Amino acid sequence: MIARHVIVLAAFGLASLAAQAHHSIAAVYDSSRQQRLEAVVAEFQFVNPHRSITVTVKNKDGTTTDWTFTTGSATALAQRGITKVGPNALKIGEEVTVTGTPAWNGAPLAGLKTLKRADGTVLGNEGGN
Repeated sequence: MIARHVIVLAAFGLASLAAQAHHSIAAVYDSSRQQRLEAVVAEFQFVNPHRSITVTVKNKDGTTTDWTFTTGSATALAQRGITKVGPNALKIGEEVTVTGTPAWNGAPLAGLKTLKRADGTVLGNEGGN
């Protein structure tokens, strides 16, 4: 009987640690500001717990900076038209304009709000971050 209680308490303890480990969006991103960048798609990471799209931005001095835009779930992205496979999939090297909420610490990191393709199609991530 005691062993069962210990197992149950341990399970609840692990679950609470996992819940605390997930960060608040407000703790990472400054929602009072928006970052808009013209860039080229460099990489996709469609893995748990966060998906991300990395884009390469050409700076005024000729150097480049890779920005990572975190996103919502793969399902939420697909519903908004952002996919990694299929006829409308984003492609590595594709020119895009991305808008997001930048990181508080100034790192090249943002929460994705919209991604605009060269043909003018706007794919959104509003509410899915």
